[in-house]
Amino acid sequence: MDYAIAVLDIGKTNKKVALFDDALNTLAIRREHIDTVNVEGLDVEPVEEIEEWCLTQLTELAGRYPIRAISISTHGASVVCVGEDGKPSIPSVAYTNEIPDEVHERFYAEMGSRAELQKTTATAEVNPLINVGKLLYYSFERFPEGRERTKHVLLYPQYFAYRLTGEATADFTYTGCHSYLWDFTRWDWSIVVDRLGIRSKLPEKPRVPHSYLGTITADVAARTGLSPDTIVGVGIHDSNSSLIPYLITQTDEFVLNSTGTWCVAMHPEGRVAFEDDEIGKLVFYNISFENKPVKTAILMGGLEYETYTQILTQLHGRDDDPGFDRSVYADVIANGDAFLLPSVIRGTGQFPDSRGRVIEKGSTIYVEEMPGRIPEIFSEYERAHALINISVAIQTQVALRRVGASPSSTIYVEGGFRNNPAYLKLLTALLPESPLALTAIDEATSFGAALCGKAMVEEVPVESFHDLVDLGITPVDPVTMPGIEEYAAEWLSMVETV
Repeated sequence: MDYAIAVLDIGKTNKKVALFDDALNTLAIRREHIDTVNVEGLDVEPVEEIEEWCLTQLTELAGRYPIRAISISTHGASVVCVGEDGKPSIPSVAYTNEIPDEVHERFYAEMGSRAELQKTTATAEVNPLINVGKLLYYSFERFPEGRERTKHVLLYPQYFAYRLTGEATADFTYTGCHSYLWDFTRWDWSIVVDRLGIRSKLPEKPRVPHSYLGTITADVAARTGLSPDTIVGVGIHDSNSSLIPYLITQTDEFVLNSTGTWCVAMHPEGRVAFEDDEIGKLVFYNISFENKPVKTAILMGGLEYETYTQILTQLHGRDDDPGFDRSVYADVIANGDAFLLPSVIRGTGQFPDSRGRVIEKGSTIYVEEMPGRIPEIFSEYERAHALINISVAIQTQVALRRVGASPSSTIYVEGGFRNNPAYLKLLTALLPESPLALTAIDEATSFGAALCGKAMVEEVPVESFHDLVDLGITPVDPVTMPGIEEYAAEWLSMVETV
């Protein structure tokens, strides 16, 4: 091993420092749960605590490994404003804060309509504050004095890069991910940037995430024991980091279905274009590490699944996954008298106007009424599980089709739902012409960021390292489910009605 790459992988709650050798083998991973703190009644990201924890891990690792570079990946929808002293001038308000409806309405009255902004900035509105432009608007209202003290507006990966190097910048992947800050039609900062008055506080142009930003400051070197020559990259958005291994290894068309609390369907495309029925839905574009558009659709599939399975656990005193019993699923589909519809959190997913509920034999029970009122089908553990999985699978089918999944697209599934056999079998039945496969990259986000770090050290394209990537592809054997298309059509006919 000639050198090691340290990755700061800042998730929403779980923070990691991962270390890779120069062949991208994992050497060490340090994890910590760091939650938000309360500041003036708001949930705030404790950026200084996160920074201190990362420096502590780097100090320990620097004594054991020859760290040459630091690469950074962070979760989305976060921003830090800093003043002349390099410290936050405004608390880093967490995107999870609920805000009054009138704030949303004022934002669109001043910045432009939801539909027009979706078309120009390729951004869909994601509540509560999962759009950086709106988060800044609200933060400036709450902390006007801090706004005046702000020298730099730093997107989340670049805040940590700035603290390590003293250099301020932005990267395309974070700028272009449902932020309202980037105009995809002009490939420049958007009208929202100008109406917020922050153009002068941002770099002239964002940069690609695998580019060199600078070396660590003397203070960081002294604090950690790292060499003063340790280099730091620009930083990258987490979903786009996990997409890199696919982009550099796959020559055929594909869609990545990354699953968890949020299920994210991503399809690399050459242009930005929305269908009429996608306006107002959670369909938007990312920008890849290659600085190219990636059509994206999201839904809270993991949250939907967890919400209803927790209700079943209360009812039945068990929390096992009953697996895929074809006869049970065939019976639920054939009967066609029970439907579970999104959304547990209204305003999210592919059906933002839909209210979470079960419709059974003509009667409706809303999710917020459970477990006080229970649908009849929930009295049978296996059939209820089937109903839940069918719902999430149909929502996934819609998201995949909206991002452009076609018979020529291989659909790769990573994340939590790759361990749900029923969900996988249902997807093969709902998308019979598209091959479905599982992948198994350990710590995919950290690995993508490590690829960026290696490219930076060796001053070669990220694509050069395709032979170091093993996606661990396992095809999913397809099944047929008679009647599932008719069931899905009936499900879709109900979903928009409240």
